[in-house]
Amino acid sequence: MSRRTLTAGLSLAVVLTVTTVPVAAAEQLSVKFPSAKFPLGVPSAATTSVTSVAYGVDLYNVRAGKSTDGYTVTVLMPSGRDYGQQATAEAKAAEVEAAGEVAGVQKVVRPQVADAPAQTVYMVRVGLWKFEDKKEAEKTAKKLKEAGLKVKVDYLGDDGVETTGPWDARVVMIDAKAFRGSYAASLGTSVAKRETVSSMAKPGKALAAVNGGFFNIHTAKALQGEPVGASVVAGKLLSEAVPGRSAVVLRGRTARITELQTTVTAISQDGDKLQVNGVNRAGATDELLLYTEEFGAKTPADGGTDVVLDPAGKVVTVRSGGADVPRGMRVLHGSGTASDWLNEHAWAGWTVKVDTKVIDLRKRRALKLTPDLHVIAGGVGLVRNGRTKITAKRDGHDSMNMILRRHPRTLLGTTRNGSLILATIDGRQPGVTVGANFVEAARFMRWLGATQAINLDGGGSTAMVVGGKVVNRPSDGGERTVGDALLVLPK
Repeated sequence: MSRRTLTAGLSLAVVLTVTTVPVAAAEQLSVKFPSAKFPLGVPSAATTSVTSVAYGVDLYNVRAGKSTDGYTVTVLMPSGRDYGQQATAEAKAAEVEAAGEVAGVQKVVRPQVADAPAQTVYMVRVGLWKFEDKKEAEKTAKKLKEAGLKVKVDYLGDDGVETTGPWDARVVMIDAKAFRGSYAASLGTSVAKRETVSSMAKPGKALAAVNGGFFNIHTAKALQGEPVGASVVAGKLLSEAVPGRSAVVLRGRTARITELQTTVTAISQDGDKLQVNGVNRAGATDELLLYTEEFGAKTPADGGTDVVLDPAGKVVTVRSGGADVPRGMRVLHGSGTASDWLNEHAWAGWTVKVDTKVIDLRKRRALKLTPDLHVIAGGVGLVRNGRTKITAKRDGHDSMNMILRRHPRTLLGTTRNGSLILATIDGRQPGVTVGANFVEAARFMRWLGATQAINLDGGGSTAMVVGGKVVNRPSDGGERTVGDALLVLPK
């Protein structure tokens, strides 16, 4: 889609001028930063500087592109979305014309990804204004609202189609041969509570840290720190996997991207078994849930049954739900039929084994749940075996907003020799940085040398902390509290 498909407004010239600042000599760098031109927009040189964080760990500030995008007014469809089918868009454009403004119907193609076909939709746009003329766009939006239309003012750099930028990124490169520290996951003080990346980085004096996977904003407010997908901290499963979704497996100073599946089974001493449906999350009717001492909230007060287990699996208490998880203990909670099972097979003094497996679907075997194992759930697979492979549908983000539109991104990749690349691309800051869509994020990670890469949580959650300080520009204006973080530790 070209900006020139708009039928009203001003035409904006495309200008791109950047300056290259040489980085330190290659032999002083832990991982070779690409010498090729910046891959987004019109390929160009980038303004790059590097800071040594620790032996084998370098931080790069990367800037490229120049702002040439302006503003338009987007008319919302009856569905509330800013796009729809052609007939719907044409009907909405006619309403705009009746209100005395000239409307353009734009064809927008969401690109095909590995597990979802391309999608064609249509948007209704009114006018095109230069960056400095946003107030004029707002005046037109006000007039259309007064005519009964639902509209919004859009910065065109957010669209996800052609742009000249700019981009502002931070990249931490960690050389597998030189680095002598380790990687870890953190959920902060509890699973249920959200915290900033800075606060999670502080206890271990992390050299660097980034926000982790998505967290559950669709649960009770007190539980919204819960990761959506697999979480393992120090060998302990704290959140179950969404089967088959991307994740990063950390062990010592190694990092590997794969897809995971988890199974948890309660086995009574009488031999009867029942599947555990979830770990450290809100429950539903007839579900059996496992709660660990890291949960940080009370078990569900839903009329169900709690069975408190000591470290050996011995049932120390049978009680009603709605209480804390005692320190050093685990709790099996059941409602409905699961409660009935506990009352029949988990009597006080009995032993109930909780069998936990985390399956690496690429290697087709279970991971050893040792204290050096950590797992963070990814958002979307981007690169596999050196090729772009965007698994948006499998990973739960098959939408126009996630695939095509530009947002701040937190990205993780591994290189052929096992080095780790952590990157943030800031966005939602018109004239300063536009962010990236999935296709651009994959291209960026391949440019950096990643042969495997995933998208972590992004948007306002995107944060990179180095040496205890936030080094990127979070789009909320400051750090957002998040569910978990990936830590680069000094030992």
